[in-house]
Amino acid sequence: MSRGRKVLRIVARVLGIVVGVVLLAMAVLAVSIALDGRGSAARLSSVTNTTIPGAAGPDVKAYVATPATPGPHPVVIMIHEFWGLNPDIVSKADLLAKEGYVVVAPDAFRGSTTGYLPKAIYQVVTTPAEEINADIDAVVEWVRKQPGVDPVRVGIVGFCFGGRTSLLYALHNPTLQATSVFYGQPVTDPKRLETIRGPVLGIFGGADVSIPLEDVQAFERGLKQAGVESTVTIYPNQPHAFVKNAEGIQSGGAQGAAWAEMLRFFKGALQQPRTEPTGSTAPSRPVDDFYGWAPIVRLATQHAGHDNPWSGH
Repeated sequence: MSRGRKVLRIVARVLGIVVGVVLLAMAVLAVSIALDGRGSAARLSSVTNTTIPGAAGPDVKAYVATPATPGPHPVVIMIHEFWGLNPDIVSKADLLAKEGYVVVAPDAFRGSTTGYLPKAIYQVVTTPAEEINADIDAVVEWVRKQPGVDPVRVGIVGFCFGGRTSLLYALHNPTLQATSVFYGQPVTDPKRLETIRGPVLGIFGGADVSIPLEDVQAFERGLKQAGVESTVTIYPNQPHAFVKNAEGIQSGGAQGAAWAEMLRFFKGALQQPRTEPTGSTAPSRPVDDFYGWAPIVRLATQHAGHDNPWSGH
């Protein structure tokens, strides 16, 4: 056998081994994601207290926190991170409700929540924005009919994946009175941002490698060019997902400062009674139905060292 043929055989053998290892790793990953999914129902049940009738899809599980004082109260829809609805979001909902808001934190992944990073990524890439918007439409329609609620004063806030989701929903539903984005991958096109009716608050970390500062700056410029009332704040030296939970917020520092900024924003945008009509919740606007592979890879890298949000629960 010639030397050339021997080399080709060796190369073919090595490639075969590499392909086999990759396929095996993919199979193991798929099985691990499926096994993790078996616990989603129990996890979700432990952090939800309400089932909201679906409109264009299944019913929506949610956690609803209400103030102790009589209404009518403004409403804030709170969207979770890419982990799904979990105890950290519930703690934030309870903390915000103490400020006089009815807070609805829906499950945006239709029954899936996790502390396993590959499953978190899977949830994002397999859930179209159209489905999420339809489910939030159902949430908004439902909460506007609840006693003790002002149906006009409705805002939205989200964290990480939820930050981007909140922004996309504000593009979809211009009846929202306020939108707060915590380190969500931004939309920067002024033409698209013109759809937003109420003011926007953007909060980002200066050390967040998953969202380049150039994107944050482009978001700020886009909002201004679109004529949207807005404030974009970058917290120096803060990583992605730095506002963790109620305990972290109450400890002060950057978490407490960012939360306080959000409270001031919602106070200005939602606390005063308004008389504007609610209008339609389903304008004909395109949505981004895919997060984008580059942001997902950056998110995965950023979250690789983070604590499991379900640990200890």
